[in-house]
Amino acid sequence: MIGEKNFNLKEEVGKRMKERRLQLGLTQREVAGQLGVAQPVYQRFEKGIYECNYALLAAICKLYDVSADYLLGLDEY
Repeated sequence: MIGEKNFNLKEEVGKRMKERRLQLGLTQREVAGQLGVAQPVYQRFEKGIYECNYALLAAICKLYDVSADYLLGLDEY
């Protein structure tokens, strides 16, 4: 959670993206296609290597039916 000593925002967002994708039964390739990015790029988001821009963050929230607060680790739901 934000405020913790070893908190890494990119890793937290990636972890939550992966968790939600798996809950919905989607593959990385399916999600990447719906977002208009290559699968390896999406994979790097989930691994916390890449950081997405605002437009992509909004698209991910809409696709996964979650809030940006949830993805950013500010909210648990």
